[in-house]
Amino acid sequence: MSKYRCLLPVRIIPGNYLYFWGKYRGHLKDFREIIDACLSGDHRAPEKLYSILAPKMYGVCLRYAKDVHEAEDNLQEGFVTVFSKLKDFRHEGSFEGWVRRIMINVSLDSFRKKQQLMYVDELKKLDSATGEEEAISHLPVEEMIKVIQELPPRYRMVFNMYVLEGFNHAEISKELGISEGSSKSDLSRAREILRNKLQYQYSDIKKNRRYSL
Repeated sequence: MSKYRCLLPVRIIPGNYLYFWGKYRGHLKDFREIIDACLSGDHRAPEKLYSILAPKMYGVCLRYAKDVHEAEDNLQEGFVTVFSKLKDFRHEGSFEGWVRRIMINVSLDSFRKKQQLMYVDELKKLDSATGEEEAISHLPVEEMIKVIQELPPRYRMVFNMYVLEGFNHAEISKELGISEGSSKSDLSRAREILRNKLQYQYSDIKKNRRYSL
């Protein structure tokens, strides 16, 4: 797998990944050709595939990571896995979805290895301001990622998987090795923390606007 690491030199600049994704979006129809070129040994093909998908996958990794450095590490490791398993992709579904799932798996594996589990009663250390709710989806992308990254590790994982990836609590339970009840509790607490953070950071939001996370 190490031969692919040298093909991943591009450093994604935080805040600019959506720009680059829009720039390369028109190349999606060429996925099959690029995949075939990668498998046939064209040394330019892996770099092209990386250039197309890395910006958006970096956004996925950012949401699961505690900071940009961890996100970059997960992105790198994710693409090493993508290239090593490229021959297994059967073109029966979305290639982007297949790559996205690999990025999520790498992020979850990183989480498990570091054993960053935080339980509900440990969160008494956190501030608990109250106030109006503001939907995270109404934030600019960079601000949305920032507030999600500030969640305690396990809460960040559960929130991402349930709200943004569409996992159900049974699936989250299996992936993280926790009970379904813990998953539900973690999601509820994550939402509460996010509401409090949003209220604190965006106190100038009009009083008559209410949204739910």
